[in-house]
Amino acid sequence: MATKFPPDPHLPAISRLLSVMESLRDPDCGCPWDLEQTFETITPYTIEEAYEVSEAISQQDMPALRDELGDLLLQVVYHAQMAREADNFTFEDVAHGITEKMIHRHPHVFSSDQVENTNAQTIAWEDQKAVERSRKAIAEGRVESALDGVCLAYPALMRAVKLQKRAARVDFDWPSLTPVIDKIEEELGELRAELIPGSGARDHDLVENEMGDLLFACVNLARHLNVDPETALRRTNYKFETRFRSVEYLLQNELGITPEDATLDQMEERWQRSKN
Repeated sequence: MATKFPPDPHLPAISRLLSVMESLRDPDCGCPWDLEQTFETITPYTIEEAYEVSEAISQQDMPALRDELGDLLLQVVYHAQMAREADNFTFEDVAHGITEKMIHRHPHVFSSDQVENTNAQTIAWEDQKAVERSRKAIAEGRVESALDGVCLAYPALMRAVKLQKRAARVDFDWPSLTPVIDKIEEELGELRAELIPGSGARDHDLVENEMGDLLFACVNLARHLNVDPETALRRTNYKFETRFRSVEYLLQNELGITPEDATLDQMEERWQRSKN
């Protein structure tokens, strides 16, 4: 197999990266694994890298963040290279598109327009995106919806928040916390009604549906409290993991057993201690 030399180290960093990706996808002397990849097979890695960026930020690990941002940038370059091969678009098109979008959405920076504060900027940003969605709907010959553009691939919690925020922008929202909490209690009651006491019999589809309604109502409460449900759940996940690992440690250190061999009372007693 023919080989290629690494790109000139004196080139700008992004040019070197683009050259590396082009070489990896070279039909004659590229990497067999990279040559087999498609948009669909690479997408899970793209999502994974975005989460790893988030993890590095949450841990305040700047060296890791630098590395993870590089991994995420590689994903952009990867998709752009495959698109270029199919004559769809190039990395330069991607960079140009986002540059123009940012200039267009920030007239208070790149023109004489003024904004008073962060809140005003957020409103202006959302208004600008609404105009863009409206133009897209007209171009596609369909009726515009307030929910246009909420990506189907978002994690469910994130998508629920975005759907609710969009609906709230057209005043489809509870006016206060009380009915939001009442709705959670209502949905919990409907879930309970699907659980037949004592028999264990239940319709899984109905239970799943009611469970979804309850989660959606909880997301709504988080939104009204200005709490990001994803962040809140991550914190609770971390808290649970820390406490459970403590339970495992205490069981091993004090009784020489694992959770599989412990009674529920033994685990619960150490769980309560781990909370302190």
